[in-house]
Amino acid sequence: MNFDAVLLLSFGGPEAPEQVMPFLENVTRGRGIPAERLADVAEHYLHFGGVSPINGINRALIEQLRAQLPGVPVYFGNRNWEPYVEDTVAVMRDNGIQRAAVFTTSAWGGYSSCTQYVEDIARARTAVGAGAPELVKLRQYFDHPLLVQMFADAIAVAAGSLPAELRDEAQLVFTAHSVPIAADERHGPRLYSRQVDYATRLVAAAAGYRDFDQVWQSRSGPPRIPWLEPDVSDHLTALGGQGTRAVIVCPIGFVADHIEVVWDLDHELRLQAEQAGIAFARASTPNADVRYARLAAGLIEELRTGASPQRVVGPEPVAGYGFSVNGEPCSPDCCGDASQRSREPNRAER
Repeated sequence: MNFDAVLLLSFGGPEAPEQVMPFLENVTRGRGIPAERLADVAEHYLHFGGVSPINGINRALIEQLRAQLPGVPVYFGNRNWEPYVEDTVAVMRDNGIQRAAVFTTSAWGGYSSCTQYVEDIARARTAVGAGAPELVKLRQYFDHPLLVQMFADAIAVAAGSLPAELRDEAQLVFTAHSVPIAADERHGPRLYSRQVDYATRLVAAAAGYRDFDQVWQSRSGPPRIPWLEPDVSDHLTALGGQGTRAVIVCPIGFVADHIEVVWDLDHELRLQAEQAGIAFARASTPNADVRYARLAAGLIEELRTGASPQRVVGPEPVAGYGFSVNGEPCSPDCCGDASQRSREPNRAER
């Protein structure tokens, strides 16, 4: 299967203070989120001048992709903010693109992490209409060797930033975005949380850690709805009560340092650690690492040549599903029937 272009498909984020509320309204439309809740979340963006890091990171990643794929046009489209994917696909049609590989900024299965991107592709093609290019979403890549390597290396760098006398005793804590338990159990079942758990074990082994914790972050929505736990903040409190003096936090569930990383972890969790007297280090995400671009190029090469998928195989491996074409599900049991999906409240930039 050959391609004449690549589309980087992402979540989107505001790039000016006046864009913050319209962006959040896009993200939460139809979910009944109270205005006061949106105002609270808006403050997280305004703390950073109303600019989310995600678009800038993606543009840098696109430059890396262009270097990895010389002569192949690379386009950029978002779900919730400019450049909107519908507009980008229209440009691709006008430029004569026939078939494009779609690389999404999420490594996982589950509705928000995978199926919703499949829906984005279908919606964009419908909006463009006749002549819309064929769009092939690349497979999930949570167990890809390069992803495992990037996170393992980032943990080593983070450990090196701690005081020398605390490095050997620092507790490694992996965190990913929480989702409602009902949503997680509907998709697979527990497809998303099992993939996160598996990737965590792969990265910990690659980084040389036998003792580590895997927790969740950034939940939203009514307290009566149970979400994946434990929460990273509650877990840090528990570690402090056990006498832990240093932590290394690895946001394994995220591929970029966007708002839910820089606010929830670098700001709130770091402050909590400081107040508890716990030394804090946060591992970087892939961002625009050249290896992340190589990962994307490798996924395209797998489809072009029919080569076996590159995966790290550990104990009790978890299914990772393949490509989808033009917004069709890649597998009937992959991320759940869209008609039965749970639209979890979400302020993530996945």
